[in-house]
Amino acid sequence: MDNEQRGRVRVEHSAKRVRAYFGGELVVDTTAPRLVWEVPYYPAYYLPLSAVRAELKPTGETRRSPSRGEGLVHDVVTPGGTAGGAALVYRDSPIEELRDLVRFEFAAMDEWLEEDEPIYVHPRDPYKRVDVLASSRHVRVALDGVTLAASAQPRILFETGLPPRYYLPLSDVRFDLLRPSDTQTHCPYKGTATYWSVEVGGKVHDDIVWIYRAPLPESQKVAGLACFYSERVDLFVDGELQERPKTPWS
Repeated sequence: MDNEQRGRVRVEHSAKRVRAYFGGELVVDTTAPRLVWEVPYYPAYYLPLSAVRAELKPTGETRRSPSRGEGLVHDVVTPGGTAGGAALVYRDSPIEELRDLVRFEFAAMDEWLEEDEPIYVHPRDPYKRVDVLASSRHVRVALDGVTLAASAQPRILFETGLPPRYYLPLSDVRFDLLRPSDTQTHCPYKGTATYWSVEVGGKVHDDIVWIYRAPLPESQKVAGLACFYSERVDLFVDGELQERPKTPWS
């Protein structure tokens, strides 16, 4: 990969074949995608206009970015339907490489593939890594002085840029304190998480426990284990209280 710093936007080439589908039709198919960090947390795919199979119909709307310039909004039209405003083209971008590329709204497409495997939520950052390690550390989770879980057989998930996450066997969690939640979240590295809230002393703390029942392959070792937001509970590791990390979930 080559790395180009242009202002606050990083652009890199990827060697993966990338395809997107909408309405049962192939929208784009390329082996020359670009990863563009519009935000620092994860990249977006920008794909060659020459690889687009669908019709891109200008809407007349524009969106301006301080770094990328004026983007022209397009509908994505296929025989199977229209994805309104789902494509953005920067024809006169100050970043020259972007001028012949198009960015499709990830969630507007029905399916994305890297090579022959589906991806979810957004493209995976090549600089992020997920490691899940078995551990014999003793982990205790408490809230308002009440122990919620205690285990000597955690799986610790280390993900670049995030605090360690301690996944615990369900048999080590106090189920009598858990309350079902309809919340789900989606991660491109781990899959779909479902949640519980916790009730302690008559107060409900929403969505502070999650579980990946069928995680993606790289995170299989946390399947069926429960994890608590260490930002919102008291976490003891080998008897030592851990400082609550500062993250978007604090």
